[in-house]
Amino acid sequence: MRKRIGKAMLTAVICAWLLTGCGAPQEAEEGLQIVTTVFPVYDFARNVAGEDGEVTLLLKPGEETHSYEPTPQDILKIRRCDVLICVGGKSDAWLETVLASAEGESFEVVRLIDCIEPLAEEHDDGAHHEEEYDEHIWTSPLNAVAMTGRIAEALAEADPDRAAAYRSRAEGYCGELRDLDETFRRIVEQGSRRTLVFGDRFPFLYFAKEYGLSCHAAFPGCSEESEVSAATIASLIRCVREEALPAVFRIELSSGRVAESIAAETGAQVLLLHSCSNLSKDEFDRGESYLSLMKKNADALLIALK
Repeated sequence: MRKRIGKAMLTAVICAWLLTGCGAPQEAEEGLQIVTTVFPVYDFARNVAGEDGEVTLLLKPGEETHSYEPTPQDILKIRRCDVLICVGGKSDAWLETVLASAEGESFEVVRLIDCIEPLAEEHDDGAHHEEEYDEHIWTSPLNAVAMTGRIAEALAEADPDRAAAYRSRAEGYCGELRDLDETFRRIVEQGSRRTLVFGDRFPFLYFAKEYGLSCHAAFPGCSEESEVSAATIASLIRCVREEALPAVFRIELSSGRVAESIAAETGAQVLLLHSCSNLSKDEFDRGESYLSLMKKNADALLIALK
């Protein structure tokens, strides 16, 4: 079950925010102050903002997206920003309490899930069947185009004097995203198969739908389960064998244990498909970006679909 920040904990954090914030001197800050919740949103925003804005990422490299809890410092950053940009799914539910406590502050809140058509991910544990929206909306490059455009408009509204610069940078970046989309389409069209197996979570619902791929996985995209049933592993092994798949995937910040066990039984190689939900500290320090990671995904997909 997904971990949620408790009300008592969040109340304590907000109290600390109020105690720290009241009367605290604020340093003069140049340019638009932009706060983002997760890495892909941060990456899109910094490409649009350029030198005209300072973009802050709340989720630290290596942290688990779905169990993030804000610190008093994080709440202060939100309080002092001009624009707060989030995905807007269940993982951002903690924001509602923070925003309610920030009534009267002047920052704009941008929920990017509102600019795309959200897809429902099904959960079936044998006893219960439910659906919830998949939050990994950025895994489709065309969704990333829509998200970037929305960010540009939000920054332009917050800083009209630099509106043309924000829109120009967004246009250039969206061109690179469209090139990425064309690369994925070409790889899929030229591939000899359309099936992927993930010995891991599956945060690629939007990616799979965009390119017509059939995917099988050990866990749903937002699952925090770590134990997979023997029946599920057997089913994934059978799929790899029947489809003669050359590769089985794991995702970032994962042990890869399930993928490796499937590979050991089938002879398939284990490849990484990066959802870009978050980076490791090493990846962040190397300067990896949404585009660089997705281009590596294209290389992996080329092997998996050959």
